[in-house]
Amino acid sequence: MCSSERVQKSSRVCAPPALTVEDMDEDEGTILAKLSAADEDGGIDTKTDLLTADDEGRPTSAASLASVVVTDRLSELVVLFKGRTEFRRERLVDPDESEDEMPSKAPPPPPPPEDGKKDAPAEGAVEEEEEEKEELEIYYDFFGYPIKVPTLPKLPPMPDWLRVIFEYRFPSSIDPYTDFLYVMWLFCVVMAWNWNLWLIPVRWAFPYQTPENIHLWLLMDYTCDLIYVTDMVIFQTRLQFVRGGDIVCDKKDMREHYLTTERFKMDMICLFPMEVFYYFTGVNSLLRFPRLLKYMVFSEFNDRVEAVMKKAYIYRVIRTTAYLLYSLHINACLFYWGSDYEGLGSTKWVYNGKGNAYIRCYYFAVKTLITIGGLPDPTTVFEIVFQLLNYFVGVFAFSIMIGQMRDVVGAATAGENYYRACMDSTIKYMTSYHIPRDVQNRIKTWYDYTWKIQGMLDEQELLIQLPDKMRLDIAIDVNYSIISKVALFQGCDRQMVFDMLTRLKSVVYLPGDFVCKKGEIGREMYIIKQGEVQVVGGPDLQTVFVTIRAGSVFGEISLLAGGGGNRRTANVKAHGFVNVFILDKKDLAEILVHYPESQKLLRKKAKTMLTKDIKPDAKVDKGIVEVILMRPQTPELFKAALQVTEEAGFEGTFAKLKKSYTSTEVLTMSLGSGAAPPPSPMRRRSPIPKARPPGDQDAVSETTDGTVVIRMTPRVGGEELLTVERAARDKED
Repeated sequence: MCSSERVQKSSRVCAPPALTVEDMDEDEGTILAKLSAADEDGGIDTKTDLLTADDEGRPTSAASLASVVVTDRLSELVVLFKGRTEFRRERLVDPDESEDEMPSKAPPPPPPPEDGKKDAPAEGAVEEEEEEKEELEIYYDFFGYPIKVPTLPKLPPMPDWLRVIFEYRFPSSIDPYTDFLYVMWLFCVVMAWNWNLWLIPVRWAFPYQTPENIHLWLLMDYTCDLIYVTDMVIFQTRLQFVRGGDIVCDKKDMREHYLTTERFKMDMICLFPMEVFYYFTGVNSLLRFPRLLKYMVFSEFNDRVEAVMKKAYIYRVIRTTAYLLYSLHINACLFYWGSDYEGLGSTKWVYNGKGNAYIRCYYFAVKTLITIGGLPDPTTVFEIVFQLLNYFVGVFAFSIMIGQMRDVVGAATAGENYYRACMDSTIKYMTSYHIPRDVQNRIKTWYDYTWKIQGMLDEQELLIQLPDKMRLDIAIDVNYSIISKVALFQGCDRQMVFDMLTRLKSVVYLPGDFVCKKGEIGREMYIIKQGEVQVVGGPDLQTVFVTIRAGSVFGEISLLAGGGGNRRTANVKAHGFVNVFILDKKDLAEILVHYPESQKLLRKKAKTMLTKDIKPDAKVDKGIVEVILMRPQTPELFKAALQVTEEAGFEGTFAKLKKSYTSTEVLTMSLGSGAAPPPSPMRRRSPIPKARPPGDQDAVSETTDGTVVIRMTPRVGGEELLTVERAARDKED
């Protein structure tokens, strides 16, 4: 058979015949007969498995390889079927043989190595590397001759912080109140403004600006001008603003809004190009005076910094000190200008030109404005006028500075001063009423500890000025993580829990204080914010049963207990300094009015908590419970009083009372007989006025006409004596 015929036969290879379960019990001869029949039909070509000597050097095709694999697989299947047939025969001979002795199923043979597929990725990777090398090798055509351009080395990976800078995109709108980037930009603008504020007078008065360094001064001046222009073009036109209660973020609207503000007008004036007059006067720093009109940015920067800083009073002190130093700076510049006008060293009063000019003039300004004294007397009219102006300006300037500094320090210590005032008032009260010394010490300790951990005596005073929504937001951030741990409130309405957060009150207990005592009426629950409490007992209340730590809750059942509150069943004492949140029962009742579903859930949980500790031996009376109690019968003593009044012959107050009691008894009997109850009788006000006890013992009451007086006198043993007195009538007299 030639190779072409072998390839054609191998290409006709198809799948082997399917073997059913019944074939498992057939012998090897039958299976081989089926396989040979399939081979004769053209399904399998067994001749292709035999390669001649001439074919060994030829490359085998994919079809020939597949036929070899199929033949090997069929041989393995024949061996397995033969073993299974022998096992079945042995089972028929010995049916009691255990199934555990059955030979285990041989694992499937490993898949044939796919040499072609394994070699393909390797060859593809090599080709990709060659293509990359070809791409990296760049040639330049120089008059028909290719010249290889050297490849640049690979750059190291970019650091994360540098990648953040390159990937940053400038925002289309800026929030001027919360954007930290805008605050940093304001700092740059303020530095440019301070450059002009401090150095324009120095360059005008002192000879520090020379032709040798004029290029450096101009470089800094134009750098500051560039910052001014950038602020106008990029930042101010992107600031958000509020219009009709809405925050406007549209680019066109923000730009038009900036063009209509007063700040835009001042920015345009401060950038007026006065430098054109340098051509006539030379580089004179006074021509840059309009740059100082950008003072609005300084005020805005102060507001933003005070809002960001935790202790804003520190910045206020620094700013006030800068005001003082700047006033001395201006005076030093004016003193050097006056000395140069009079002539350096011409008199004892002016600057003599020795040493550092700025330092010596600044020293003169400090002694003059603070009125320390020890200065030489002015001799000329100019010197006298200048010195008088210095004294007047110094008095007013320093009085303003001292007053402002006092306000800054007072605002910084306002809270501490309030704490001291409250503590002093409390101590004065305790001293005037001769409170024991140990009680006074505990109260002082409470003041000190409360101020130390909270920075205030009452948190509610701080939050009372905020709207309800903001107070709720603060309460959620501070207290929600604690209140959410209470199992009693899990599953309740989320908004109901939020309403409870605003009702929590923070209370501090000192070491040894009893948070609650056994037998007290429980009207609140406690959530431990900081510290530990102990459940104590024993005859001396020193035995510790359990310790409750921060984040735990106790007393929550009393919130939903009926009958005016339940009795406390344990003594809870503070182990150290303890800060707890208290939720009052009245506050919870006001909240639950608006959440009926949560109210039902809480009552169900409270009932479960109250009944889970009942002993199984306890007997509960399952008799009939009267929902509406019957009215008690009329007392015998009161009936006797009615009879006396009737025998006396006048129909008055007691006769009316008797009729009302009679109607009540008839109503009760009718209800007991099962008849329909009549409509409720109209209740009228009793003509007997309320008792007006004349003393501490007797209770006296009389009728409206004063003819009958009833007196109730208490006796020893809890008994009471009822006395009815009748006054004499005028007719009988």
